[in-house]
Amino acid sequence: MIRSLYYSHNGRYTTDLPQTHWRVALRDARGLLWIDFGEEPSETVEPLLRDFFGFHPLAIDDALREAHVPKIDNWGEYVYIVQHIVVFDPQAIELTTREVDIFLGKNYLVTHHRQPIEAVNRVWASYQNDQQRLERGPDHVLYNLLDLMTAEYMPVVDVLDDAIDRLEDEIFIRPSQNQTILNTIFSIKRAILHMRRIIVPQREVLNRLARDEYTMIDAADRVYFRDVYDHLVRLADINESLRDLIGGALDTYLSVTSNRINEVMKVLTIISALFMPISFLSGFFGMNFTRLPFDSPILLGATLSVMILTPIVMILWFRHRGWL
Repeated sequence: MIRSLYYSHNGRYTTDLPQTHWRVALRDARGLLWIDFGEEPSETVEPLLRDFFGFHPLAIDDALREAHVPKIDNWGEYVYIVQHIVVFDPQAIELTTREVDIFLGKNYLVTHHRQPIEAVNRVWASYQNDQQRLERGPDHVLYNLLDLMTAEYMPVVDVLDDAIDRLEDEIFIRPSQNQTILNTIFSIKRAILHMRRIIVPQREVLNRLARDEYTMIDAADRVYFRDVYDHLVRLADINESLRDLIGGALDTYLSVTSNRINEVMKVLTIISALFMPISFLSGFFGMNFTRLPFDSPILLGATLSVMILTPIVMILWFRHRGWL
């Protein structure tokens, strides 16, 4: 789907602008043209990016054919920005990201994404409801888009934090569910590491937008990008804390499992120790008293008494030593 939004210098607002009028809109230096390419095949988008906007072939190739971590490239008259929005499945504890490619010029904004992006739809709808906000220019539209995309990370962070809390309780309450707990630990760990690989470079992109001088970004609007940058710094710190928590949960799980194994081995060792003298006596005499040279019921009784009393004495001794 290709949709367009045009706000002219005289305050005229138009949506679904025909492609034949895009060049006219681009010549309006004080206007704003926003083109959103959503889920369109590359064969359709590429000639439009090349012919109408004159983007560099390398930038077009990056947007249409390659997947990147968040980055920003300055091409002089425009900047090319790659950002990611997070998609999280709390049931499977699976985190994925969707890429959004953005071209920002002095009087236009071009967005491209291969999957539906709720943040783009929400920003689009907000400007349709309040058209006067478009007077602030495409850089402010970019700020609102990046701010909303960044806000999508906080619910995911909260869900992961709650999942770690529940996991820590399950480690002590149900330590017997080893495989389930271990799978959950590594699922959360993968999600945290994946999010970290996105947040850190995304933070650097916002840092450059807030501090570097770009002709298409008004100096007064840099403070807004600095606000988004602060959010990403906080997210990066929280992500590091979550990584430490899940690492601690893994250590706790291994410790609890090791203690449980030690308890099992302790019981088995005690049983083996108790039956060791009995096995010795039964093996030595063969337990066939009727064929012994000294056939005697007294010897049989004495042997049975020793076999019964020996484990009892050993148990009392183990308790005295504090081994039980």
